[in-house]
Order: sequence, then structure tokens, then C-alpha cells
Amino acid sequence: MTQTAEYEIVLHLDAPREQVYAAWTTPGRFARWFGPRIFTTPADRVALDVRPGGAWQATLVGDEGFEVTLQGAYREVAGPGRLVFTTGDPDNPGDAPASVVTLTLDEGEGGGTTMRFHQFGVNTDQEHAEQARAGWLEFFERLAEHLAVQAASSQGASSQAASSQAASSQAASSQAMSSQAASSQRVSSQADASPATSSKVSSQPAA
Repeated sequence: MTQTAEYEIVLHLDAPREQVYAAWTTPGRFARWFGPRIFTTPADRVALDVRPGGAWQATLVGDEGFEVTLQGAYREVAGPGRLVFTTGDPDNPGDAPASVVTLTLDEGEGGGTTMRFHQFGVNTDQEHAEQARAGWLEFFERLAEHLAVQAASSQGASSQAASSQAASSQAASSQAMSSQAASSQRVSSQADASPATSSKVSSQPAA
């Protein structure tokens, strides 16, 4: 009889669920957090065909060129709230472990996201399930760090844009004031010239 085991992880992430979903479905962002800290996951070794029936694959690279490739397929795609995907082939696993992962993302308080991660494994005993759970928890620590960096970067870009807009407005205001001052000076010069002209005309003898 095939052994099965399952577990669930529930986390609150300080990021909008659109950002969390993007971190799961964009190769360049997925590569930033997917895998243990002792591995790197090159973005060019990640392929995510995010559609029902589409395949996903990520290669983790360790010391001295050691590599591990994880892969599976998407079963449900309903962004930004839900993803269902496999690791391995749970329908025809042979002797290898495989699983079905159900990810749900709900809007939380303060603009955050409640992430529920449920994994049902086949050819998996409880000990292996606990090891898998510990591994995913490490992945999710890196996910939270990536989302924090992304938020800081976006905030910095917004602040820079606001500063540029303020500088442009200030420059336009200064230019307008300079133009107004120049116009006032011209009007004043013309006003100063008028009495002299009148005096010159009145000093001429009447015909």
C-alpha cells in the first residue's frame, strides 16, 4: 500500500497578495527565494509555464557544481488567489516521492497576505513529510525577505519619483517668478520714462 502524508503551513506575509503571487509565478523572482540557503537558484535555470497543464522546473546549484532539479506541473491557476501544482508525478510516482501542493492567498489586515500552503505527498511517510515541511519553512523565510526587499525598492522608487516631481514643480515655480519679476521691471522702466517725455513736450513753445 502506498504511504501518504500531508501537512499545512499558514503564514502572514507583509505584502499584497498580488506581489506574493508574482513571487510564485515570475521566474526572476521565484529564483530569489526558492531553495535552501546553501543553494542558489539561477534565474535562467527556472522555467514556469503558469497555466493548467503547464510544467515548472527549477535547478538548485550547490557547492562544487552539485545540482538538484525539482519539477512538476500546474493543475489549477487562479491568480492572485490560488495555485495547485505537483512535485514529481503523483499520478504515476513509481517508487519516487511526489506530491500535490495547494496554495491559497487571502488578503489580510493592513494590506498583507495570509498564505496557506498544503502539501499531500505519496510514497511519503510522516518523517519525510516533516523534513519537507522544515524545508519549505526555510524557503518561506527567504520569500518573506525577498518581499521586504521588493517593498523597500518600490518605496524608494516612489520616493524618488515624488522628489523629482517636487523638484520639477519648484523649478517651474521659480521660472514663473523670474518671468513675472522681469515683466514688472520692464513695466517700471516704461513708467519712469513717461514723465520725462511729457516734460520735454511741455517745454516746447506753443505755436
